[in-house]
Amino acid sequence: MPSKGVQVFTYIGIPDISIELSVPKQTITRRDQGFWSGSLEVEARNIDSFFNKKGRFTFKVFHRGNQITEQWIDVNALTGNASGGTMESIAETPSIFHDNFIISYGLYEAGPGHDPLPNQHQCYVTVTQNYTNWITNLAPPGSDFEKKPFHRLVLPSAHDVGMNSMESSAALLRKVGGAVVSTMLTRTDDVVCRVVDKLSGYPIELIAPNIIYSLSITQKDSLESMLRIGARYFEFRPARLHSSIRGRDALPDKLYFMHSAIPGMGYDTFLEGIVKFLRANNNEIIVVQLRWDGVPSDCTHPSSEEKNQYLEKAIRDHAGGEINVGNLDDMKHRTISELRRDKKRLLMLDSVDTLSTYTDDGNATIDGQSIVDAFPRVLEDRGAQRRAGFVLIQCQATATNIQKALLHSIKDAGVTTSVLLATKGLCDHKTLPWCRDNVMDRCELGKTVVLMNDWLDGATVDVAVGLSRRRLAK
Repeated sequence: MPSKGVQVFTYIGIPDISIELSVPKQTITRRDQGFWSGSLEVEARNIDSFFNKKGRFTFKVFHRGNQITEQWIDVNALTGNASGGTMESIAETPSIFHDNFIISYGLYEAGPGHDPLPNQHQCYVTVTQNYTNWITNLAPPGSDFEKKPFHRLVLPSAHDVGMNSMESSAALLRKVGGAVVSTMLTRTDDVVCRVVDKLSGYPIELIAPNIIYSLSITQKDSLESMLRIGARYFEFRPARLHSSIRGRDALPDKLYFMHSAIPGMGYDTFLEGIVKFLRANNNEIIVVQLRWDGVPSDCTHPSSEEKNQYLEKAIRDHAGGEINVGNLDDMKHRTISELRRDKKRLLMLDSVDTLSTYTDDGNATIDGQSIVDAFPRVLEDRGAQRRAGFVLIQCQATATNIQKALLHSIKDAGVTTSVLLATKGLCDHKTLPWCRDNVMDRCELGKTVVLMNDWLDGATVDVAVGLSRRRLAK
């Protein structure tokens, strides 16, 4: 009989949690802490209706036997499609904050399956403690850990933080029209360029919002939520709108995060959110790195004066005299205690050289194995680690660099068919255990380590905090 699989990836980081996974006539309950993955099958023979062969995939999270959340989607055992329910759109799956823990989750709809993308639907669920104040709790004021260098920390990072919603892109499309997507895509990326050429005559403008979702959206939580989940390092690429769009009154003329030429979060909004969080959590420390890799020259980059104006306004309007701005030297040479004493809790970097594990070939993967294979090769050069400003471990795949995967993602673009989301669980369950088990030995103790990921979740942060604790104890 026909069937459709759902591959599930779970991570439990705290006691007294259970995750119940179910499809018609099959239920799995996970209680053990750590990583787990397995599959459930929506089988036509297990669905009582003769005419409707949709079966519900559900996950429930319990704390000490009390249900905290239930999320679901209907899976058609005949066609493979998934629809309806609470996970029908990426935007409808924000992290859930409950008491002192956080549930992060997401779903990729595989449809009938397209090689090389996964044939099974992909769902991930992580349950970890609330890390709003994790640096404060790990290195409390007056503690021995607070006297340790800041560079001992492993900082969780939300990759492409500014691409967490469709707000800017949707406003742009409403004003300029969907055809602008073709203009931006064909001018920014060689792989995308080749794919768009293959789609000559295809009505890209009709599915423009879904294309942006599939290719550019890498986060789904608000900035405030990402900070509460535990992110403490951010890269931001501030630039003006593409010259073909600027001046057409589609969006205010200001600096935006740029994913190639696609605009995301405003730089002023980002800085305001960061400063407000630091003021509300007065022992936390955040690092921000400005860079412009992948941003085309048609998107005007800010001058030093303009960058300073944005930063000074955020500090003036929202810091209340409680936050000073530090730099790379502070990150490399100050203790946590010294940074707090001098109120240098926002460390701003600008195009600082890093030792990054990212490579175009290695991160162009579906299952993450080539990412893990590259980790030891990059990190074995201790001299390169010492010369770099810090070490950046990138756990996210860039499956948009796989032409065949990208082609399917554009043609079948939808709000749950993101090629970037397709790789989340598969990669995390290889990259994060590797980092947990190897960063202590592979990374210089005298360099800050950043752990970066798409769709920031509790497992990524839990691994980073655990490594931070071990490095501070050295």
